[in-house]
Amino acid sequence: MTTVYLNGTWTPMAEARISPMDRGFLFGDGIYEVVPSYGGRLVGFGPHMRRMRDGLAALEIDPGLSEDAWRALVEELIERNGAGNLGIYLHVSRGAYEKRNHAFPEETRATIFAYTFEIPPAPSGDPASVKRYRVSTAEDLRWKRCHIKSTALLGNVMHMRQGQAAGNDETILYNEAGELTEAAACNVFLVAGGAVATPPLDHQKLPGITRELVLDILRRHSDIAVEERVVHRDELAGADEVWLTSSSKEIAPVTAIDGRPVGSGEVGPVWAAAQALFAAHKFDY
Repeated sequence: MTTVYLNGTWTPMAEARISPMDRGFLFGDGIYEVVPSYGGRLVGFGPHMRRMRDGLAALEIDPGLSEDAWRALVEELIERNGAGNLGIYLHVSRGAYEKRNHAFPEETRATIFAYTFEIPPAPSGDPASVKRYRVSTAEDLRWKRCHIKSTALLGNVMHMRQGQAAGNDETILYNEAGELTEAAACNVFLVAGGAVATPPLDHQKLPGITRELVLDILRRHSDIAVEERVVHRDELAGADEVWLTSSSKEIAPVTAIDGRPVGSGEVGPVWAAAQALFAAHKFDY
């Protein structure tokens, strides 16, 4: 049985309990992170911690843990759960208070929760074996602070359901101007003419850690042209390749959008090069 961490205690998952008055439960008032780990080796721990600190500061929540304390917690969690291929879920809510009120009290004790879940082996860069993603597109109807990795994910959940109801794996989103934002649970990349492009960060997009690592690795270790620029939804139809990136998927090739093939409908060569480079350098961060 999975061992979890909850407010200073190690316990079996089935025995973990929080108050029903916890503001994370009532309002989604909290921040979370998911850090991948392969055989005990963490991917992007420093960047994940930076994003968590930024999110907690935006919500004015102080869990009282330093980065070293978080690392020690994560390393013990991995050890207690077998140190295989694991996703590390870290969750901090504002905590419980005796009254349900939108206005939060000045002082509450944060709820800190962490657990692991199994993740598949990382993609190798072999087009023959990688999972191919089919996606829908839809106008982005989420809130205007998507740069905060909040636990309040109802908008994302509904967009994910929208794609799955159409028989697809994900939903790529665009704003009122027709500009791509991200997907329900991923960032989005496009390849055209050998160049890689992804939308620039702003309040409409989560600053994905895999996105950050992919950009840095390609710039440092390849001759592939990389751009952070506005990408219009109309560009998807002419793209040679489209990718999704996330901590659990790494770089995932999209081979069909709204039932139409992307490029040739096969996994592209730029994806293969990018995934191979990511596999070689992801533990550098």
